[in-house]
Amino acid sequence: MIIDRLYESVDKRGHVCVGLDTSIDYLPEEFINKCGSQGEAIFRFNQRVIDATSDVAACFKVQIAYYEALGLEGLMAYKKTLEYIRSLNILVISDIKRGDIADTAKMYAKAHFEGDFQTDFITLNPYMGMDSIEPYLPYLKNKEKGLFVLVRTSNEGAKDIEYLNVNNNEKVYEAVGEKVNILGKEYMGESGYSSIGGVVGCTHVDEALSIRSKLNNTFFLIPGYGAQGGRAEDVALYLKNGNGGVVNSSRGILLAYKRAGGEFNHFEDYSRKEAINMRDSILMHCKK
Repeated sequence: MIIDRLYESVDKRGHVCVGLDTSIDYLPEEFINKCGSQGEAIFRFNQRVIDATSDVAACFKVQIAYYEALGLEGLMAYKKTLEYIRSLNILVISDIKRGDIADTAKMYAKAHFEGDFQTDFITLNPYMGMDSIEPYLPYLKNKEKGLFVLVRTSNEGAKDIEYLNVNNNEKVYEAVGEKVNILGKEYMGESGYSSIGGVVGCTHVDEALSIRSKLNNTFFLIPGYGAQGGRAEDVALYLKNGNGGVVNSSRGILLAYKRAGGEFNHFEDYSRKEAINMRDSILMHCKK
């Protein structure tokens, strides 16, 4: 199962998931002009970050919205970024957060697990119901793909719906997590985790140990680190025996050169340093 590849990648390289949420605003005008177009500039920026961090990142995550916003040339940059990562035999998560049902979901599955936008994992929103997940399941066994389903997100607004009480004071996110965990048992890898993972933000830590305990065979995609306030010690609570999750950082890695007061010409060096620091900090707290 593909989840075993991700588990092994974490074991080998650490927990960092480099988020390529590459906004055109991150790039200086002269770089864009030199590349000839916004789409090409984003791809070349991504390529340099990938080359600089590929040996210290468990995987990469590409947020499609930043590419859709640029129209066709942005989607071409998205396609080329996915292809480049996968050509290096590194896993990539496409952050698309689709959440529709029936034939519409089948088309989303085909769009992102086949053809021009083929990827390894995608993110899904289950809040229309678990039947919104079903059209993707044939790809898990037949084409070695994986899912990360939203369980409890890292944004403040998560409390508006995800924290509402349902039966016996159970929270909505707990009910969703339980359903994801049960469904995942049909797609277990040798690592003890399922190819149906969960998105669990690290910005709300009070229930971290409970979530990790209840979702015992669910591998986590963990957003919220760095710019959203999540810390390495928070992340460690969501891991199990030093594995069981990847931790996304986007702005923290992509814009590391700005925080350091460095020159854009060498931005990838700062991205690499930030990824290494993040990896080492998480590993240190996992050992405590």
